[in-house]
Amino acid sequence: MSLEYSASGETPDTERVIGVLDDADCRAIIAILEEPKTASEIADEAELPLSTAYRKLDRLTDAELVSETTGVRRGRHQTARYVATFDRIAITLDGNREFRVDVEHSRPHSLGLWATLTQVF
Repeated sequence: MSLEYSASGETPDTERVIGVLDDADCRAIIAILEEPKTASEIADEAELPLSTAYRKLDRLTDAELVSETTGVRRGRHQTARYVATFDRIAITLDGNREFRVDVEHSRPHSLGLWATLTQVF
């Protein structure tokens, strides 16, 4: 059986999407990303070492399930924040018995909004 990807936008690698969904730490991170968070906040909430959180965030970003933005100002420094970029993922078998992964990316504006708001403050 082959893997096929379909989405409403760019087409990330299907194996990456399935790979991160198979990773318990990645799933834990996705579960807490209802709003943008820093890597430190993610590590604390998911109870992961910071280095592990960064590795998992890289995997999630590569699979296009999480996006990174900068815009939080603390003094003169900016801090990256991460947010989930999808609302739904479905894995099904199509008529040819091939896996099909559908990712519904319906939050593209929320990350931009958070970046804009954090730059104001």
